Amino acid sequence: MFGAYAKEYLLTQFTDLGLAKPLLKALADEGYTQPTPIQAQAIPGVMTGRDLLGIAQTGTGKTAAFALPILHRLAENKKPAPRRSARVLVLAPTRELATQIGESFKSYGKHMGVSVAVVFGGVKYGGQMRALAPGVDILVATPGRLLDHLGEKSITLEGVEILVLDEADQMLDMGFIVPIRKIVKFLPKAPRQNLFFSATMPAEIEKLSGEILNPNPLKVSVTPQATTVERINQRVLFVEQSRKRALLSELFDDGGFKRVIVFTRTKRGADRVARGLEQAGVEAVSIHGDKSQGQRERALAAFKAGEVRALVATDIAARGIDIDAVSHVVQYELPNVPEAYVHRIGRTARAGADGSAVAFCADDERNLLKDIEKVTRQRIPSFDRRNDKHLGAATAAMPDVGGKPERPDTRGSAQPHRGQHQAKRNRNHGGGGQGGHRHEGAPARPAGDKPAFKGPSRGAGRGRSGGGRSGASGGSARSSGSTGVWSNR
Repeated sequence: MFGAYAKEYLLTQFTDLGLAKPLLKALADEGYTQPTPIQAQAIPGVMTGRDLLGIAQTGTGKTAAFALPILHRLAENKKPAPRRSARVLVLAPTRELATQIGESFKSYGKHMGVSVAVVFGGVKYGGQMRALAPGVDILVATPGRLLDHLGEKSITLEGVEILVLDEADQMLDMGFIVPIRKIVKFLPKAPRQNLFFSATMPAEIEKLSGEILNPNPLKVSVTPQATTVERINQRVLFVEQSRKRALLSELFDDGGFKRVIVFTRTKRGADRVARGLEQAGVEAVSIHGDKSQGQRERALAAFKAGEVRALVATDIAARGIDIDAVSHVVQYELPNVPEAYVHRIGRTARAGADGSAVAFCADDERNLLKDIEKVTRQRIPSFDRRNDKHLGAATAAMPDVGGKPERPDTRGSAQPHRGQHQAKRNRNHGGGGQGGHRHEGAPARPAGDKPAFKGPSRGAGRGRSGGGRSGASGGSARSSGSTGVWSNR
């Protein structure tokens, strides 16, 4: 689909790439010596100023593939960051991914003196305004909160030299294409470098890339579209919807299920599954858009520390959250968008490790499974657990998990796929659904509505969270507080 891809660089060490000495020192501090394929192919071209369209599965080191050459370019052309602006703008779909990207820039640029700020929605504006006022070298932001700041004129994009869209296909899934086009209008007309990174390349993203990328961009793909990681042992279990809870508990009887991410379609479903696991004696926490930022950070910290065996999540955690040593991914419900299957199972088998993925499939999910197998170009091994007497007895003996019953999911195969429906407001990352706050990442309110801007507030927090360990994307984690910003000034 892309024509000729960039040739595969036969470079096996970071020292072969011509990176600035401070970057090589930072990589050595982290213990990284060899670039991943996406890094080896992308870094040399980006260092020369070319635009890039890169496709790579999650866990391949995409963040370092753009962070390292960007930092190299800043080191080669040192100048003050413009006031209330940034030299580099990175757009990310979720607050967790934005924080992780910012942490990677800080880690790799620690010997360069660059300033980095991360802003996202669902929190107050004061700390973000103070961090942005003197200008920053690198700004990582979610689209909705950035549009809020642009609307209030607390930031300008006139100084942006490099634009990065990470996880571009998830931007499409979450309805961010219109906000992205609005943001691009604020960028300077002068030539700028544009970098697109995505795990898949649907037609809509290819069209958007044509609108934003300069002519003749470097095109890099380390895997075919939507192929699944070969090191992941995948299987499908056919089971009645009513018996999924018993089957999930049975899986955790296996001691090999040490650190497991369980995916559900809905926020309410995630809470119910987590409560069901707790009743079965399995330590579990849930994470989704109705959780506050503090709750989400505590849940992730407990899972990373091994204090709980199961993290039950909606697709908010399907990308960008890099957690080491996830032994299994369980898809309690199949996703309505088949590409999401790839991103979900990509949470295991990170950085060269092996992993396993189990998907439950009820009868009304058969069409979703067919779509997944078509997109991933494989036939997933399956096992039939329907009419299983043991599961029937276990289901009958299970107590009610309590809470509100989950709304029936009427989407199924009738759910329109990407490109067949109108872009919807992002409802997946709200800051707890508090009154007066729109959900994180959602487009700004139209003129005439009550302004989203709340004005400065005290107590700007600092912190960082969620460094990855794929290729050269490592880092440590600490809380980002409740301000939605941290800066390394």
